[in-house]
Amino acid sequence: MTEVELVRHELESRMREHADTIDKLTAERERYKTLYLELLERCKLLEKGIVVGKKAERFTAGDDPQLALQILEMMLAGRDVVVEEVEEEIELDDAEDEDVDHSEVDRPAPARRRSRGRRPLPENLPRVEIEVLPPEVVHEGLDAFARIGQVVSEVVERRPASLVVARIVRPKFVRKGEAPGTVEDQALEAPAVQIAERLELPIERGLAGPGLLADTIVHRWQDHLPANRLEALYARDGLQLARSTICGWHEQLADLVEPLVEAMFADAFTQPYLCTDATGVLVQAKEQCQRAHFWVLVAPERHVLFRFSPAHDSEAVDRLLKGYTGYLVADAHAVYDHLYATGDVFEVGCWAHCRRYFFKCLGSEPELARHALSLIKTLFKIERALATAPRKKRESARQAKSKPLVDAFFLWCDQQAAIALDGTPLARALGYARNQRIALQRFLGDGRLPLENNISERNLRREVIGRKNWLFLGSEEGARANTLFVSLLASCQLHRIEPWAYLRDLLCLLPSWPRRRVLELAPAFWQETLKQEDAQQRLAANVFRGVSLGKHASEV
Repeated sequence: MTEVELVRHELESRMREHADTIDKLTAERERYKTLYLELLERCKLLEKGIVVGKKAERFTAGDDPQLALQILEMMLAGRDVVVEEVEEEIELDDAEDEDVDHSEVDRPAPARRRSRGRRPLPENLPRVEIEVLPPEVVHEGLDAFARIGQVVSEVVERRPASLVVARIVRPKFVRKGEAPGTVEDQALEAPAVQIAERLELPIERGLAGPGLLADTIVHRWQDHLPANRLEALYARDGLQLARSTICGWHEQLADLVEPLVEAMFADAFTQPYLCTDATGVLVQAKEQCQRAHFWVLVAPERHVLFRFSPAHDSEAVDRLLKGYTGYLVADAHAVYDHLYATGDVFEVGCWAHCRRYFFKCLGSEPELARHALSLIKTLFKIERALATAPRKKRESARQAKSKPLVDAFFLWCDQQAAIALDGTPLARALGYARNQRIALQRFLGDGRLPLENNISERNLRREVIGRKNWLFLGSEEGARANTLFVSLLASCQLHRIEPWAYLRDLLCLLPSWPRRRVLELAPAFWQETLKQEDAQQRLAANVFRGVSLGKHASEV
């Protein structure tokens, strides 16, 4: 080859390289232009006060029929894997493993039934019978007609809520013959006076009985009513009750229930895995409200617990999880990193958090975002089919069906990370997924572990809704009372226990209940405790509980 040909060959090679570079830069310019126009439109909407995008992260892969074929092609490329229809139920053997603890299986979501007309009214509601006679019967009298049947319908009406004063009378007695008859006799020696002991109350010498106290707690932290609205609510019922009084009651009751909640924390730490998350809250201060945080800690199928901390840092995490060893389902925040470094706590990633990053890419990179979201959606469908499966069957099904999807997902992430533009939503989504690779894969090896941490976010919503009403906490002492009672209320909801009746009976039992058995009063064990003869006798002997149930008819 002559020198001229060599030079020409080199020039052609460089021209091809430059052409490829120009094509790549042109493609990047178009993508940046698309992002710029999208962000410009979003800024215009935000200036007008219009909410941008949907809050619900709903994705339907069926809108693009070519997408399913692309997913199948990607999964089948270079691997001997058979992909079955996701809608097909996971086949499980009928034989049960002897070593399976069925309490570890997540409770399936109740199936929605189609409405088939009006539901029957509860039998426990009191009924008033109203007989309506035709005008002819009223005019001519019953003697002129024969009754051949009747048509019955029911209408629900409401009576005003009522407060009742329990007037406790404790007569004084002396033995006959010992009663002094004259002033001189009275001066000699006072007779032995017999009087009954004071009745036990949740707050010693308090104004409120257990039923009213439970009512204020449920209104404040289950119905999310601030103290000023409670003040107005009870005023409408005829009781002038200052908000400072209500807050004082709750602070005193917090001391009463704190040993129970601490026992629930200790029991939660014995579980194989916990789920946690946090949300911000304002605390009232002299000059400006200070930002603090609520933490939730969920032991699935057992307890939902809350803590308060002035800061969102590693020290707060240490106070929340002091002494815990096991799996921790959490987001990828750096405040948890020091726990994983010791080897006592193992990080479990949340696929819902991962999905959220790709959901944010739908506006800028719709095709690539849909690709990732379809894979993740398939994982969730498999998990729904395994909701009632025992642990061993879950593990085998995950290895057979979920693992190929997870491998394909991370292979695709590695391929896209090499060409994704820095700073784009897609680059952030890929970076999150690749950084969390080990944590996101951990559910494959243990059938007890969940795919996501949605249970924590659902329970934190309780505090978020309340925060929209009461805006800020009055003090750290108020935050302590908040977390203690919200822990009990959220655990009641977990176990489908009516909160007012539970708190009323809890406040009847707790003052004299043996401290070593306090965990028996947790919502997780409440139904078993109510079957005990000891608990039944204590509740039956509490006159205030009887008054709240309407069993005492003598009213003054």
